[in-house]
This record gives sequence, structure tokens and C-alpha cells, in this order.
Amino acid sequence: MNFYFLTIFPELIDSYLKEAILKRAQEKKLVSFSIKNIRDYSKDKHSKTDDRPYGGGPGMVMIAEPILKAVESLKLKTIKGKLKTKFIMLSPSGKMFTNVIAKKLSKQYKNIVFICGRYEGVDDRVRKILKADEYSIGEYILTGGELPALVMTDAIVRQIPGVLGEITSLEELRVASPRIYTRPEKFVYKNKNYKVPKVLTEGNHKKIEEWREKQLEK
Repeated sequence: MNFYFLTIFPELIDSYLKEAILKRAQEKKLVSFSIKNIRDYSKDKHSKTDDRPYGGGPGMVMIAEPILKAVESLKLKTIKGKLKTKFIMLSPSGKMFTNVIAKKLSKQYKNIVFICGRYEGVDDRVRKILKADEYSIGEYILTGGELPALVMTDAIVRQIPGVLGEITSLEELRVASPRIYTRPEKFVYKNKNYKVPKVLTEGNHKKIEEWREKQLEK
């Protein structure tokens, strides 16, 4: 899969993509990442990408043309006559992003293009022209779309076969308790003993699964 990020703060995106699972996914050539600075496509001599909203009101709105020019620069190719590309705009009023959606996107699309808005948002003509979907990652407001784009990317990439190595690494495909332990079995902190639950040390996998399921209910 190919992921594209259109932003006025490319450094925010770049640093996260160079670490951990996402870095290894690139090295395995399972994904590719490309970042476009929207300012590079502005006609303004100061690389301005925003202007005052029609109808009045506070804040500024991101201008349509630089964003659309950045999209054109991607030169997205069709696959068997179809442009297997999903354009995504990040918005607090968008559809709530879930793991089910992440899995669907990982299977149905070759290209994901994130348009990372700022200020009061993006001129709505961008959404209409690109037929973009709007997503939110939670019931709160962030200062820009970069963090939501990275959250979605992380969730989508881990659904791609080969990224996590073993398919059982996907927590949603197994009983993954929120209560987990590792060595040592007995840990002393400030003169108090903290032990691993006995059931996890006895090797009875049926009882271990039952214990994990009970932890999910708490």
C-alpha cells in the first residue's frame, strides 16, 4: 500500500514514520510513505495556504487550490481501469474511525491520501472534488490532522499481511488480556512482593484463556 500525507507540517509526520513497525514495513517493501508540503503548491509569494472564511467567523480556512495541486503532483495511477485510491480528510465531525474500518481500508485500497487540515478546517470544495471521506479518531478537538492521520496509518498498516510477522500478533484475533506479565515471577518493590498470577505459571492453557477472558470483563 502507498500512503500519502498532505500537510503544512511535514516534519510532524516524517519522524513517526521512521520508527518501529512502520519503519520495518517500509523496509520489507510492504508499504511506502510520501509526504507533500502543501505550502510548496501555493501561488502566494509567502507560501500562504489559508484565508478568511466566507460568512465571517473566527479563524482561517485552508485554501482549496494548493491542496488540489499537491494531489495532482502525486500522479496516482489507475489499476485495471480503476483508481484504487481513498482520499481521507481528518475532521472532528467525521465518521468515527474503528479497527473494522482499518481492516477494510487495508484490503480495498492501493493508495490512501490523507489531507491534514489546520485552523478552522479545509475549504469544503476539496472534499467534493476528491469525493473524500471524513474521519475522526475521537470525541475531542486537535490542532491539526497530522496526529489522526498517523493513528489511522498505524492501525491500517498493522492489518497488512507480513507487517507483524505472525497473523496471531493481531490482538483482535485472540484473547488479549489487559493484564499482562513477564519475568521475574516475583518482583519486589519498596519491600513489597508483587507476584505473577499463579494461573499464568502453571501451563494450563484452557485455564489461562478463561482467566484472560475474565480480565476483559472487569
